[in-house]
Amino acid sequence: MFDRRGPKWNRFLSLLLLPLVCAAPLAAQEAAADTDDEKRIEDVDYELMRLFADVFDQIDRNYVEEIDKRKLVEAAINGMISELDPYSSLIPPKELTRFNEQVDQQFGGIGIQVQIDPETKRITVISPLPGAPAYKAGVRAGDVIMTIQGQDTEGFTIEDAVKLLKGEPGADIKIGVRHLGETEIDDLEMKRAIVKVSTVLGDHYEGEKPDFMLPGEDKIGYVRLTHFSRHTAEELKAAIDELVEDDMKALVIDLRNNPGGLLSQAREVVDLFVKEGRIVSTKGRNTPERAWDATRPGTYDEFPIAVIVNRYSASASEIVSAALQDHDRAVVVGERTWGKGSVQNVIDVPGGETYALKLTTAGYFRPSGRNIHRKPDAKETDEWGVTPNEGFGVRFTDEEFRKYLEYRRDRDVIKASGPPKSDYVDKQLAKALEAVKERLAGEKAEERAAEKNGTPKKKAA
Repeated sequence: MFDRRGPKWNRFLSLLLLPLVCAAPLAAQEAAADTDDEKRIEDVDYELMRLFADVFDQIDRNYVEEIDKRKLVEAAINGMISELDPYSSLIPPKELTRFNEQVDQQFGGIGIQVQIDPETKRITVISPLPGAPAYKAGVRAGDVIMTIQGQDTEGFTIEDAVKLLKGEPGADIKIGVRHLGETEIDDLEMKRAIVKVSTVLGDHYEGEKPDFMLPGEDKIGYVRLTHFSRHTAEELKAAIDELVEDDMKALVIDLRNNPGGLLSQAREVVDLFVKEGRIVSTKGRNTPERAWDATRPGTYDEFPIAVIVNRYSASASEIVSAALQDHDRAVVVGERTWGKGSVQNVIDVPGGETYALKLTTAGYFRPSGRNIHRKPDAKETDEWGVTPNEGFGVRFTDEEFRKYLEYRRDRDVIKASGPPKSDYVDKQLAKALEAVKERLAGEKAEERAAEKNGTPKKKAA
């Protein structure tokens, strides 16, 4: 069974085929006898593994230049995964830390958002994060970072800067910044800390605190979820409690450009607003069907809701908008969503170094049982994604979308002077306000009718 190419090759082949070799006795213990079909499948699997091993060996021994074996295997695995779907991937060790930071939304650093200024080609601060070391030390939006730990940042990429800025919490760090409109460099010292990036934002900042109440409206709250990380539901509950304390009458939940995140957090967010019934269910080829239902305790059901989505709202944001729509708990406004209705599990794969395999294992379905996932050959007339309620579709042109991003980016900057003044009108937000005001008017009409008839008004589900 083994080739005469030396002990190293035989060891490689034996390790590669070990799962198949072990499968036979395990199968024999589980079943009295294998069918001929099962035996043929086993033989095919063995031959395919042998084909892979043969090709790997030929490249390793005979290619014109020496090849890094680990890179070769990674490339082979990535080739396999590319045949699956766009959402499955191999996460190599060097990217695993960044992946975990994206999920946890916390890391050791000073808490700033940066970009390369197209004119100066220098690292420039978009905004300090509220309460972070940089904010407390006096870093402002628009500051140009001239030095980090004494190193001149000329020619730095964002990755170069991040490597120096991140580090162990409690460690000292010194950066030199040139404030907007000034010429002198201001050397600022601070200590790195665990920086927690909030995923629940308001309309703008009042000082370092997000303002969740829309200005110019009569007690209408606004929360924007950037994605779903481990603390999203907890952050959202805190924001809602603050709004309720301030006598909020209606709520707008903005899920535009939200790419998704943790399924568990999407379920918890829905559970905040729906007191009973199905939230979401998942089905997979090799995973048991699962379903999650809402629970009554802690439900906010006393105010109307509008949810804004767009073509870039995906995955967990589609679970939330679909569930709230199916339960008639919210009016969905904006554009048809992306259509990502698949669940990825992150599986640790040891290989000398720690790898992780992000693998699609199931699809999820909205409470009505309708499909969310958009297949590669799907048509516009097919059933996928989440479509706005009738009469509440508002699609941005590319130019309108660009202007919206500029407007939104400006309002996300922490400024001492308060929210920026702008004549921009967000058509999708305006439609969401129309939706909640319609529901508020309907509730008031019900209250008046109830008072006239002497019967108490029923609360919304």
